[in-house]
Amino acid sequence: MKTTLLALAALTVLSTAQAAEERRSTAADQTALAVTIYNGDLALVKDARRVKLNGGENQLAWRDVSARMQPETALLRSLDGRKLTLLEQNFDFDLLTPRKLLEKSVGEAVRVIRTQPVTGVEYAENARVLAANDGVVLQFNDRVEGGIPGRIVFSSVPADLRDQPTLSMLFSTDAPPVAPSYQGSTGTEHGLELSYLTGGLTWKADYVAELSAKEDRIDLNGWVTLTNTSGTSYPNARLQLVAGEVNRSQPERMRTELMMKTMAMADAAPQMREESLFEYHLYTLDRNTTLSDKQTKQVALLSAQKVAVDKEFRLVGGDWYYNGQYGDLGKKMKPSVFMEFANQGENLGIPLPKGVVRVYKKDGAGRAQFIGEDRIDHTAKGETVKLKLGEAFDITADKKQTDFQKLAATYNSRGGLIESGYQMEIRNAKREKVVVTVIENVPGEWQMIQESHPHKRESANSAVWQVPVPAEGKTVLTWRVRVKY
Repeated sequence: MKTTLLALAALTVLSTAQAAEERRSTAADQTALAVTIYNGDLALVKDARRVKLNGGENQLAWRDVSARMQPETALLRSLDGRKLTLLEQNFDFDLLTPRKLLEKSVGEAVRVIRTQPVTGVEYAENARVLAANDGVVLQFNDRVEGGIPGRIVFSSVPADLRDQPTLSMLFSTDAPPVAPSYQGSTGTEHGLELSYLTGGLTWKADYVAELSAKEDRIDLNGWVTLTNTSGTSYPNARLQLVAGEVNRSQPERMRTELMMKTMAMADAAPQMREESLFEYHLYTLDRNTTLSDKQTKQVALLSAQKVAVDKEFRLVGGDWYYNGQYGDLGKKMKPSVFMEFANQGENLGIPLPKGVVRVYKKDGAGRAQFIGEDRIDHTAKGETVKLKLGEAFDITADKKQTDFQKLAATYNSRGGLIESGYQMEIRNAKREKVVVTVIENVPGEWQMIQESHPHKRESANSAVWQVPVPAEGKTVLTWRVRVKY
């Protein structure tokens, strides 16, 4: 009976020791990894692993997690249908460095290894670390020294210092207990999945468009640019991207931004699959990829050939000169050059994530030259994409006010009924004719009294003219407007 009780006591002690012993899980245990990246420095990581556990309480150190994870979002679940009860978790992101080791050892005993300068023989002294702020202060048996007089030897590494970010979890499971052996218990394998939100993973869309020689078509290629500054790598991960603005509560703590030091370009890949997700759009890469820490890489998003485009020269005026008397309103004004295309058709017609479109055109020798870029917002299927590429070189315009009359005034001499006339001379030095869009923002209640070219009233305060200008020639646009304030 006494022997049986001793054996049970030994079993209890061993079982308790096993439950308290920390087990480590690394990326080598991974069976699947999925990363969903949102706009705005946010990502969802789902990390599945096979881990050996005991029945009852387990202390598990889940290594190779993001250094910028939000620990309050961490969720551990069993893939085998086991019941898990989380008791405690700690996110250890205070990483092991020589300085951190000194700071954590303040008040502790260390050994200092020195070398005798004449004989070269090493000898050791015991000391206590008094401070490790702007330098190291050590207390020996007979003195206090500043600086590091030799090699400092520590007896152990503090428990709260890790060599890499680690999520430490204490939980209980209903797995059957493992009988002890002389070699100790190794536990049984369980499928676990840890999911969490993290910063440090971002994506953006970049587009490259090549304009045809006739400037009526483009070949459009889209790339997804991924940047990982989260403090860990994601090998062989299933990658998904969410386009859209997800609402997030403002964090109460500040986070330290890491610097991107390397850049890698991925080879061209098949287009990403797109689908609707709530009020957003989800893009899924058809193959797994690796996101290394401190790396930027690109994967193919789309490829569309011979997309029809329109080019527009646009001159936009203000509204300030319609209530006062002025002379010249601009000399050698250059119209802005816009290019637009419809997000539709067999070649395109998918939701476009926001990003930058860079446009190129081949010169006479067949070399592609950069001709401008513009940023687009998230663009739904069927919407029009309008890009401002720059300002025209060979098209200029002079504008002046030709007449001003105040037909009626208000009691404070401001506003009333005003009639004014304007002239714009548009010159074209190109060898082909062009059409220039002139937009005038007219305030108040207005009426067009006279004009040399017919206008369209596209909104309550805008008059728009399509003015043809002959090759190496000029066109004079005149108009007279009555404005009531």
